[in-house]
Amino acid sequence: MIDIGKLYCGGSSTGDSLRYGTKAGPDCHGNAPHRMQRSASERRPIVVWSTTRTCNLRCVHCYTDSEARSYEGELTTDEGIKLLDDLASFEVPSVLFSGGEPLMRKDLFRLISHAANKNLRPVISTNGTLIDRDNAKRIKDSGVVYVGISLDGMEDVNDRFRGVEGAFKKAMRGFDNCRAADQRVGLRLTLTERNYRDLHRIFDFIEEEGINRACFYHLVYSGRGGNLFADDLTHAESRDALDIIIERTADFFRRGLDINILTVDNHADGVYLYLKLLEKDPEAAEKVRSLLAWNGGGANSTGVGISNIDFFGNVHPDQFWQDYSFGNVRDRSFGSIWLDESDPLMRGLKHKAEYIKGRCRLCRHRDLCTGAMRVRAFRTFEDFWAPDPQCYLSDEEIGLTGEMIEELRARGEDFPVPAALRG
Repeated sequence: MIDIGKLYCGGSSTGDSLRYGTKAGPDCHGNAPHRMQRSASERRPIVVWSTTRTCNLRCVHCYTDSEARSYEGELTTDEGIKLLDDLASFEVPSVLFSGGEPLMRKDLFRLISHAANKNLRPVISTNGTLIDRDNAKRIKDSGVVYVGISLDGMEDVNDRFRGVEGAFKKAMRGFDNCRAADQRVGLRLTLTERNYRDLHRIFDFIEEEGINRACFYHLVYSGRGGNLFADDLTHAESRDALDIIIERTADFFRRGLDINILTVDNHADGVYLYLKLLEKDPEAAEKVRSLLAWNGGGANSTGVGISNIDFFGNVHPDQFWQDYSFGNVRDRSFGSIWLDESDPLMRGLKHKAEYIKGRCRLCRHRDLCTGAMRVRAFRTFEDFWAPDPQCYLSDEEIGLTGEMIEELRARGEDFPVPAALRG
């Protein structure tokens, strides 16, 4: 995650200790600040548990291709309790209950309460449409520390994106019900061709509705979002989107509004922000660079700081990579699976800087990003270690010379940017 207010505006937020090693306040789950473990083999991941594939919506970009029906073979309640005990023993810092739609699972609150009692800091990722007043109270009472509600634009765009008319209104009622229950809640939006031109209107909406946290996700090719580049922004559009996000966040900050804005799933955003700040305030920019380098970008994301367990107990590098499994928690513990580097992908994910290729390998900002999202590289180039095709930074910005480009060609590491992303 790239915290725009923290990095560009010099503010602080609840995620500082996890993302940047600073002690400005409690972490993103409301816990006391602490320094993140630095070794990939020692660090414990946040676990995204896809608790059920069932969902009441049909989103265009759904990474699990979920539908409103039951699926055979999902982990039972007893297996879920056993899994949470296992994760607690492995000292996982947080469990994100996801889906499908997690609120479609009847035993969800029992599982969440158990996670909270094990100090697993439960978070819910939801479409929000099922959060009535009773569910909002149950969410709060069960120990959930944060609820992320997904929207994908204003009402007309969102409902087409979600595949169900009225989804926007129901999600916003869910948001309001969470706030009424004093439950910490924020919005999650995926940047696509369908909503990016509405960004100013979305920011107006965020302010008007008193929303104090919003995360803008870059599209990851998976599930129904696996049609490569179909809804993705071009590089020029990505830069424009970041300019708008930075501009509007800075405006919030100047006016003293407590609104936390983050971007997710593209570590090039951090480099882009650093380069913009370098033109305006070199001293502040160097401080930002040190924070980004400490975080390491992709070095500490997929396969290190984030993991996924699917409905059936399979362990994946992250929630977007459910076609690659390291093992199943029904057969052995999560910790033994997660620390087993005999799998070549797991080995590479734990040591990304040694494996990344192409322009990522030669990038002067490599320590700030470390190749970003490996799953996007694999989907595009069928190579785990190819450059992330969503890197919109120019050759000049990353210090790539003509000689370097020739070297990449000679080594077979010339990965051309897909025409759809060039625009």
